[in-house]
Formats: sequence, C-alpha cells, structure tokens
Amino acid sequence: MDIEIKKILLDHKEYADKQVTIKGWVRNNRAQKEFGFIDLNDGTAFESVQVVYEDKQLENFREVAKYNVGSALTITGRVVLTPKMKQPFEVKAETIVLEGDSQEDYPIQPKRHTREFLRENAHLRPRTNLFNAVFRVRSVVSFAIHKFFQERNFVYLHSPIITASDAEGAGEMFQVTTLGNTKVEEGHKNDFFGKKANLSVSGQLQAEAFALAFKNVYTFGPTFRAEKSNTSRHASEFWMIEPEIAFADIHDDIQLAEDMIKYTIKDLFEQCASELTFFNKFVEKGLIEKLKNVLDSSFKRITHKEATDILVKNNDQFTIKAEVGEDLATEHEKFLTKYFNGPVFVIDWPKDIKAFYMRMNDDLKTVAAMDLLVPGAGELLGGSQREERLDMLEKRMKEMNVHDEDLWWYKELRKYGGNKHSGYGLGLERMIMYVTGVDNIRDVIPFPRTPKNCEF
Repeated sequence: MDIEIKKILLDHKEYADKQVTIKGWVRNNRAQKEFGFIDLNDGTAFESVQVVYEDKQLENFREVAKYNVGSALTITGRVVLTPKMKQPFEVKAETIVLEGDSQEDYPIQPKRHTREFLRENAHLRPRTNLFNAVFRVRSVVSFAIHKFFQERNFVYLHSPIITASDAEGAGEMFQVTTLGNTKVEEGHKNDFFGKKANLSVSGQLQAEAFALAFKNVYTFGPTFRAEKSNTSRHASEFWMIEPEIAFADIHDDIQLAEDMIKYTIKDLFEQCASELTFFNKFVEKGLIEKLKNVLDSSFKRITHKEATDILVKNNDQFTIKAEVGEDLATEHEKFLTKYFNGPVFVIDWPKDIKAFYMRMNDDLKTVAAMDLLVPGAGELLGGSQREERLDMLEKRMKEMNVHDEDLWWYKELRKYGGNKHSGYGLGLERMIMYVTGVDNIRDVIPFPRTPKNCEF
C-alpha cells in the first residue's frame, strides 16, 4: 500500500511486518559491498525513514548504490521493528524505482551549510532539516491562527492588496502603475486606476469597515513596505494577521492578543514536537522552556510612562539611552521582559509617536495603543483602540498631515453607527522567528523579498 512516512512514524507498530510503498527524496545513501542504507524523506514529517537494501534482494542493487542525494524514489518494502535502535523501525526494501535522478552537483549535500549559502539556493533549502522544520512550523502556526479566530466566530476578510490609502501614514509604499516613469511624473489621470495606487501596507482600515458590520473580523495576507532597510528583522513583503473587534476597548484587545499567542504556542507543542526539539538543540538553547513560560505566564501590563521610568533608571545598561516620551529600542524591550520575567504589554503611548487612527486618551497626551513585548525578541505585535469620534479623528489627521481625500469612506464609518473598536497587527514572520529561535526574517519566508533582492 502507498503510505505517507508520517503515518508510519505515528503508529509504526500497526505496520509491523506489513508491506508498504513509500515515495520521497534521498537525504543520504550509504552503500557498502552487500547492503546499503537510504535515508528517505517524503516531506510529510520532519524525520526521515531508514531504508535497508541488500544485494541478494534487489536486481538493481549496483544502480541503487549509486543513487545520489536528492534523487526521487519509490520504494516498496516491509516494515521491521528495531526497538533497540535509535529509530524504532526501518523499511527493508524489496523494490526500489528511480523516479527522478539527481545530478552530482546537487548543492544540498549531507553536511552543514551556511544560511547565506542556503538563501542563494532558496528553491532547494526546504530539503534541509532546518528549513524543513521552519516551514512546517510556519504552516502549523498559520493554521492555528485561523483556527483560533474561526472557533470564536470571526469573519475572515480578504482585504485588498492594491489600495489608494496609506494606513500607516508613513509613505513607504510600492507604487502600482501601468505608466512609464516619465508619464507617472505627469500625473495619474491616465493610469490604470485613474489615481495613485500602491501595494497595501496593512488591511486594518478595511477591517474596521467590516468589523462595523460583522462585529469580529480578521485579515491574514501579504503586506508590503518600500522601506530600504537591510536588517535581520525587515522584509519588503511579509504576512500580517490583523483582527478587528467592535464594541471593544484596548483591554479587550489586549486579552484577545494574549489568548491568541497562548493558543498558537499550545497548538505548536501538540503538532510540532520534533521540530521544537530540533530548534531547542541546534538553534536556540532554552527555546522550549521560553515558550512554556509564555503559556504559564499572566502577561504584565504597564504604561509607557512606567516603562520609560524603569528604563531611565537603568540607562547605564543601554547603548541607546531611554527617554520619557520617546519610542523604545529593541534593547529596551528585551530589558523590560527580563525585568518582569515574562511577556509585557506596554500601553498608553505618547500620541506624537503613534498613528493617526489611535484613540486619544483623556490626558490628550497619550493614545490607547499597546505593544506586546516577549522575552528574547522584544516587540511581537502592536495595536490600539481606534478613534471612533469623528471630530477627534479629523483633528489628528490634520495634526499629522494625513491627506484624507482618499479616506472619506473611513471617516464616514464614524458617522453611520460607529462605536468603540480595537485591533492589532501581528507579523507572521516575527511570530515564526520567536517560536523557532531563527534570528533572520529571510530564513522564515520561503522566498524573501528585500532591497536589491527579488530572486526566485
């Protein structure tokens, strides 16, 4: 019978002494005079299966002994239990059929490769242990997030990728045009949409519109930044999860974020035990303990003023000195999670360093914003209660020089049944970096897009 390797791994005793057919790729082939061993991986599980093949059993033994790493094979054989060995079973081959040969210059050999080298071979790197684990975790985390919201009756919104509005007011957007550069300078009247259009930096504004019809919604899709930043934490294309909840204040928002993070990590422990063990051993020592501590923690909540007061008292420990009223650096964020020994929500941020749509607090100096800081990583997600008062929203737009011609519809939401509502944004790649210990965003995106790099 044709069977996935994952099914045998989950219940190898069920298949003891039964004939199975498995199909996959050679991770290693160690041939000796009269027998050999093939490590076969079919992508359904992190682990490979050891296949034993013998001269007396196979007519094509000599050919099989020469099969290169990377070759695609169909193997029929019998499952034999090996309880005293590292793997509790192996497959004794009866027939081995070459489905696709792999040439000798195959770059992914059974040895240690640098991550830089593997980025240059991004089309092949999923076949390595590290990236096989990373991208399986990415799949599991993505589905867990969908499950979390679907179980709570959220509506999944596909927000537009092409937009005429800038949700962040930052202006670092990729322009979408059918005109040449010269004609673009002359205006957009003759362009495809008849106006300036960009790739979206966020689906939040559209999510707010849907939240005021469905109450609880979320987006989960690609977003784009034209920021020319070549760091280990920035990419030009990445995925964002953005829930939006109506009749909800900042504290409801915080509780939703905490519940989502814990739900996702718990699901990851259940689905990817082998991958987490691998990361814990080879990528980040103490990763499993770190994630378990998050599950067991009650997330701390402090104001931005309280946070900066603590940081200023410890400024001798920082390269970038903390200041009251200023943004937090990554080293400040990491310090706070150590200080409180766990995840921390920082709320009530100075209005001058936050976006126009965040609700003004009664002190008229801070806004109802929140960032979640987690041990080892710093900021994981950020959100806010939205400004539902039209006069206050318009005042903030004017103060921050936000051009509201293309946001007329966003302002109208405040005129027709508006109410308090909140939401946050979680970068999927930040989450994957956190739960795997992989410290470069380029290594948690299948085919990363960064300044001067658009390969594959």
